[in-house]
Amino acid sequence: MFTEFLSVIEVAGQTMLKIIPVTIALGVVFAVLSHWSACNPGQAWWRKREILTDVLYWFLIPVLARFVRIGLMVMGAAYLYGIHTGDALMQFYDDGFGPLASMPLWAQALFFLVVSDFLLYWVHRWYHGAAMWKYHAVHHSSEDLDWISAARFHPVNILLGTVLVDVALLLAGISPNVMLWVGPFTTASSAFVHANLNWTLGPFKYVMAGPVFHRWHHTAADRGGDKNFAGTFPIWDVLFGTFYMPPNELPDAYGVGDKEFPHSFGGQLIYPFRQ
Repeated sequence: MFTEFLSVIEVAGQTMLKIIPVTIALGVVFAVLSHWSACNPGQAWWRKREILTDVLYWFLIPVLARFVRIGLMVMGAAYLYGIHTGDALMQFYDDGFGPLASMPLWAQALFFLVVSDFLLYWVHRWYHGAAMWKYHAVHHSSEDLDWISAARFHPVNILLGTVLVDVALLLAGISPNVMLWVGPFTTASSAFVHANLNWTLGPFKYVMAGPVFHRWHHTAADRGGDKNFAGTFPIWDVLFGTFYMPPNELPDAYGVGDKEFPHSFGGQLIYPFRQ
């Protein structure tokens, strides 16, 4: 039991150590970029309100997501494919399996990005429904929206969203090795679209999600909060009628509009269960 506990601590520590240099790099890059191209000029990101809350989300949510992802992959392999031993699991997942694993790794990564983004588009719309909004409201609660707000997700939102979609695609045969490419890309992309930048991406706004595109999604529902659900590829919003980027206008107000919404990390974790 003690050995397993030490293993958990080791994995958590390794995850934290990977996050630290990424955090420093993103913090420096977006501090420089927002100094020259801020969408909403004001204070620097490290002086934002609730910075401690965002920092806790930024470091703790990836650790939780990693453990749950691994657990679901182990259970999925056991129940779907009858694989139970550690060596068999490693061999099973090492290079993927089935038709999807026959593709080159770069093609698997591209397939993973496109399919997961399509699925998460619909998951995102589901979370904006009445039944699930109390969980997703945590993500929209940041009034000083910036790159570090990207990780502000309630655990339920993450687990019944990104983690579940990831596991489904890996259980379908995609090699976990794609995460070596997809993981850094999604982290950087998520930070980018939440960054305080006035970048519309011009004609490429229909190809890749940008800061202005996603910041409109964080405004009130009657302004743009019920639009722009795609995380990476806005083509889903174009195809399903939810694309919104009014010309010559920038979003300027964010949050859920609830003055009683908790500001602390712990308060936000229990918020959905009090509704």
